Amino acid sequence: MTVKTMAEWAAEGKSPEILFWVGCAGSFDDRYKNVTQAICKILDKVGLTFGVLGMEESCSGDPARRAGNEFLFQMQALMNIQVMEGYGVKKIVTGCPHCFNTLKNEYPVLGGNFEVIHHSELLQQLINEGRIKTKEGHAFKGKRITFHDSCYLGRANDVYEAPRAVLEILDSALVEMKRSKKNGLCCGAGGAQMFKEAETGKKEINIDRIEEALETSPNVVAAACPFCMTMLADGIKNKEKEDSVKVYDLAELIAASM
Repeated sequence: MTVKTMAEWAAEGKSPEILFWVGCAGSFDDRYKNVTQAICKILDKVGLTFGVLGMEESCSGDPARRAGNEFLFQMQALMNIQVMEGYGVKKIVTGCPHCFNTLKNEYPVLGGNFEVIHHSELLQQLINEGRIKTKEGHAFKGKRITFHDSCYLGRANDVYEAPRAVLEILDSALVEMKRSKKNGLCCGAGGAQMFKEAETGKKEINIDRIEEALETSPNVVAAACPFCMTMLADGIKNKEKEDSVKVYDLAELIAASM
């Protein structure tokens, strides 16, 4: 599979349906690169034309703003807006709720007006249109799956049903944690906490969260955010459950089941 950059599309005098905003984690984090590949495989399989910015993509600016560096955020945002407008981008799909929230809700104030959806929403749309179908006897059929709501996907943007609709097509048992949806517990990485050492306390937030997940006796803990995925995976390692419980992104589950 060849993934074209927006520059390559422009050189052909064409414009794809979607800009896939890969994000920092999707580009550089070894674990989340698998999610990037899964999203590309799904887009390719259903026949959607898409492009990436490649070397022209900068960080969305979310970590800078959350950490208090407003000047850096605006620099990054304005640079990204200029690049995307140069390619006539209309619709953006993100693999990260932080990028999703920033591009959707914070770029318009700086003049960047785009249709922005998270990949869970795109997957739900494709399922509703009948363009995604699972194969018989796929690996996740009948498994117990619990879903962790990302703060920026859930409470910040009210996206709760899309990820659950995506999991339903797997014909698995969706088991909810005691704190879910609007009452979901943060993984502990938001607000740029991902990039600093933990402060003194009785327990790490991700340990508290993974204990709730393990109470549901899951085979899979599903996530839709790179930060959440890292924190949940670290929690499972802490509990020495790596052999029996796996953490997957929604896109990985769908890509493996198509």
